[in-house]
Amino acid sequence: MDEKTAELRDIFVETTGSDTVTENQEESPGSLADEDREGDEARVRELVGMMRDRYEFASDRSNPELERVVELYYDGADDAAIAEALGVDEDEVFDARMDVHLVRESDREAPFDLDDLRSLHVEEVPLADRAERLDSDEPTVARYTEVVEADMESTRANDRFRDEFDELLADADLEGGLTADAHEDGLQEATEDMETDVSF
Repeated sequence: MDEKTAELRDIFVETTGSDTVTENQEESPGSLADEDREGDEARVRELVGMMRDRYEFASDRSNPELERVVELYYDGADDAAIAEALGVDEDEVFDARMDVHLVRESDREAPFDLDDLRSLHVEEVPLADRAERLDSDEPTVARYTEVVEADMESTRANDRFRDEFDELLADADLEGGLTADAHEDGLQEATEDMETDVSF
């Protein structure tokens, strides 16, 4: 430290009463991420409540349990894992998912044409007759009827509930893996036509 620097330091210490330039930062009582998460949870709670008021639910799960189903679904849990977390069987989880319009693509893989089932459902054809016309059994037809009904309800609501769940709970995936994949795809496309001629 030269004489000029020492002199400036002495003036600083005399003026401030401290020999450190920065003060310790106090820990924040919370973060924006915590606040965002709380806000998302509150909105999921509100959406589930709105859906219960609007639709006739097939499951006996409470609103907090349905909220948990939504959260676990977006965490990537399958029905077996959700059932274990809630202490219920997988059929109840399936009913709960249909209630809140969370239909997986695999749910639509029926052994018959779902358009035919949709028509029979709209015409209110009895379950036994549906099964006969579709050459299937009643439990199978009943299960896929739930899928059809969930999709129809969602479509009539312009997919608003499903879309908002996506917006609230799928962000982490978008910011993580999906964004990274998109970035890598973009890099790959950008470099596909580039010639590489590197010699060592």
